[in-house]
Amino acid sequence: MNEEPSPRLLRLVIFTAAYMLAAVAGSMIQGNREFVFYIVIMLVLIGVVTAVHHTVNLPIALLWALSIWGLAHMAGGLVVLPKGWPYNGDQPVLYSWWIIPDRLKYDQIVHAFGFGVTTWMCWHGLQASLRRAFDIQLKPTFGLLVLSAAAGVGFGALNEVIEFIAVLTIPNTNVGGYENTGWDLVANLIGASVAALIIWLRR
Repeated sequence: MNEEPSPRLLRLVIFTAAYMLAAVAGSMIQGNREFVFYIVIMLVLIGVVTAVHHTVNLPIALLWALSIWGLAHMAGGLVVLPKGWPYNGDQPVLYSWWIIPDRLKYDQIVHAFGFGVTTWMCWHGLQASLRRAFDIQLKPTFGLLVLSAAAGVGFGALNEVIEFIAVLTIPNTNVGGYENTGWDLVANLIGASVAALIIWLRR
């Protein structure tokens, strides 16, 4: 018998659905084909996270972090920067915004946060799966946290493959070149490493 979602989970679902609907409307109004592609990817990822949650019961804080990451991603490609704000590339949107000119972009912050959260999810999934299958209570040892961070970085690399597919199939994307990809991967590694360190400190 299926349990009804808790009020906290229901609020999360409403929050996520609201910004996804706003992103769909924004993409259609702007005629942004690239973000239609990313919205489809987001819907697939929401389905995957839902399946993982039903299997390993992700903490509500982790689910909120994933949803906020999704919001940051949707806003990044659709919110136009005010005039005069520094940006990289041809499209003046949040993803191109230089928070610190020529040093730190909004895109890099989103990457670090997102794949830090992904590392947290990998750690929780590893813990829950082994507890369910073998009744093993894992402690966050150095090796297991390296494994979780490596999984987070691996998902970050998969994201770059998806962006590469977008470059090959959609004209005039805002993905950026080789250097941008390299800095994305660095940001992913930093986010995953910080997440692993936080998990270790909270052991």
